[in-house]
Amino acid sequence: MLTERRSFLRSFSAGTVLFPGLISELLAGNAAQPHFKPKAKRVIFLFMSGGVSHVDTWDPKPKLTEHHGKEVKMDHPEIENRPGYERIFLKRTGWSFKPHGQCGTEVSELFPHMAQCVDDIALIRSLNSSHSNHYNATLGMHTGSFAFARPSIGSWVSYGLGTENANLPSFIVLAPKTPYAGSQVWASDFLPAAHQGTLVVPGAEPVANIAPRTPRPQQERELAAMAALNRRHLAARPGDSVLEARLRSFETAFGMQMEVPDVFDFTKESDATHALYGLQRGQTTGFGWQCLAARRLIERGVRFVELIDTGSSGNWDSHGNMQDHVPLAKNVDQPIAGLLKDLKSRGLLEDTLVVWSTEFGRTPFNNTPDNPGREHHNWAFSSWLAGAGVKPGTVYGETDEHGIRVARDKVHVHDFHATILHLMGMNHERLTFHHSGRDYRLTDVHGDVVHGVLA
Repeated sequence: MLTERRSFLRSFSAGTVLFPGLISELLAGNAAQPHFKPKAKRVIFLFMSGGVSHVDTWDPKPKLTEHHGKEVKMDHPEIENRPGYERIFLKRTGWSFKPHGQCGTEVSELFPHMAQCVDDIALIRSLNSSHSNHYNATLGMHTGSFAFARPSIGSWVSYGLGTENANLPSFIVLAPKTPYAGSQVWASDFLPAAHQGTLVVPGAEPVANIAPRTPRPQQERELAAMAALNRRHLAARPGDSVLEARLRSFETAFGMQMEVPDVFDFTKESDATHALYGLQRGQTTGFGWQCLAARRLIERGVRFVELIDTGSSGNWDSHGNMQDHVPLAKNVDQPIAGLLKDLKSRGLLEDTLVVWSTEFGRTPFNNTPDNPGREHHNWAFSSWLAGAGVKPGTVYGETDEHGIRVARDKVHVHDFHATILHLMGMNHERLTFHHSGRDYRLTDVHGDVVHGVLA
């Protein structure tokens, strides 16, 4: 029996090295129920790392073009006491906007495919953030905390609702590279480790060493033998929840060895589906691969899937040249539109919430009107929601005529988070965890649900 136990331990460690904290007992058994009937059962969170320019994509500003070169004055955090920025000037967009869909929402020519989906989207043009630094703003968009590490929104959703499939992580992150703020954006921090996001890196082997090294019948015998020993060990230590969870994780790992290879095997997907996402057969990288993988993951019960676009050669941080937005937009536009269309055709959009965001926008001005780039801009930017419980074909909030400040219906990141949790059936003020002497929540002590984007 000792030999079998060692053999199982070897196969277990080989198959689960990329999956820290996968404790299905915690995920399935100890999770809270929704506070009220949810509109959405799951979330796909699309994060464009680096700061997408709102005035070049989702927020048309004809006055910005008309007033190009006009000098303006303000105490913006990105130009205060910065040499060479003593004077600043309005800078026009380099792309045209036009209305789309029955709703007539105006979208930039940078996103021709997503523009076809505006009748399913609730676009928020009045988002703002508490920080203009990439690290802090990215941390804030993910955790609600702009200065200190806190649990990710995906971890909060996992903690609040648990999993629909104990053989897979409840929270998975698909990213080719680590974004600003690093792994903190999917960390569980003080929440139980079971709710930490699991990173999957696109490639020929998204999850390394997942194939079992022993035949399944033999592995089942090993697992049964191990379980018997573990029950005896646990009986001598009653009430040890950490030990219980650790032992349960062995069974979870066994289930994952069966589930994971199938998830990332696209061979049974039709040619039409590949084309919808802009994928070639056999392709294992790119944002199209991430989007199709996300659909397959939520079909199998994963509660929260985040797709991080860090770009094939960089990210959306277009300080030097806004023309960098062209290949970046092309990389994600068709895959995201394909995802929305695919979810809708399969009936999955009815109970799936799709979120598109970035950490902040980019300045509608610069130190010269012909400076090719734009700086960080946390005062105003755009994001959108689609799917379960969302009021489709709507635009909420607006910025001033130049896109500098929010002019109506301001939505802070805390409000954004409160709205996502609300759609998942959770009251953001009641979803708490006691840590270091006080109750914590995703929205800290802030946040209001944005009812204007709800159906």
